[in-house]
Amino acid sequence: MPQVHVNGVTLHYDRQGEGEPLILIPFLTADHGCFAFQLPAFAPHFSCFSVDLRGAGASDRGEGGLTIPLFASDIAAFMAVLGLEKAHVLGLSLGGAVAMTFAAAYPDKVLSVSLHSTWPKTDLYVQTVVESWQAVARTLGDVPEMVIQAIFPWCFTPEMYQQRPDFIASLAEFVRARPKQSVSCFIDHADAVIAHDALAELPRIKAPTHITFGARDVITSTRFAEPLRRAVPHAELEIFEESSHAPFFEEADAFNARSLAFLKRQIGSAASRPVAAAPAPA
Repeated sequence: MPQVHVNGVTLHYDRQGEGEPLILIPFLTADHGCFAFQLPAFAPHFSCFSVDLRGAGASDRGEGGLTIPLFASDIAAFMAVLGLEKAHVLGLSLGGAVAMTFAAAYPDKVLSVSLHSTWPKTDLYVQTVVESWQAVARTLGDVPEMVIQAIFPWCFTPEMYQQRPDFIASLAEFVRARPKQSVSCFIDHADAVIAHDALAELPRIKAPTHITFGARDVITSTRFAEPLRRAVPHAELEIFEESSHAPFFEEADAFNARSLAFLKRQIGSAASRPVAAAPAPA
């Protein structure tokens, strides 16, 4: 698995496909493997760089506090090391918070922005939910089991549990098989989620932006949809009517089709330096 050294840490990433660069940023607790359902659709059209954020997957945690702006700075440094002047940027949930922060801080590096199941500023409701996950993680002492027992029910509809129990079980086994995030790193990532506030910076985003939510999401729910769309220039909004927080799993085919339709419309929309070969692992 390739890796790069940026901002004092080693970040691991996966690269698949050819074309304009597309940087994929995972959700809370996840590594690059969370895009397993998306890469078969995206890779035929883009050079997909799926990045493990610091403190997740196989990437180093580093020293000091973890914040969304720090994760965004890591993405900028990641692009510089790989020689990517501009890229499409896509994030899921926490990854969306990083993507919007990155696009606002580095607008000239961004070809398009895809913000899925995310939110512009943490409110008391989100804070309370995330703090409950922190409590469960401390009690269980195991982040994957916390995800399966405490986070999954917030991500999927009751109907998915009733009608697709084998799929839920397969996702649980997938979570258990991925690199295990430590409880301390999860607490730090969750604290970054709680502190997230990019609302005032969002008008700085220049690139076309795709925003999606699941209609039945009660975490980063549709209460954020219009405020986010209004705050981001050149934004379009789509709702997945049958999903909760994870349409990218629950309605994967529809999610991929609609996300890819947006992304393909942006190909060639701005000058993009050709993607060079990935550097040898550090």
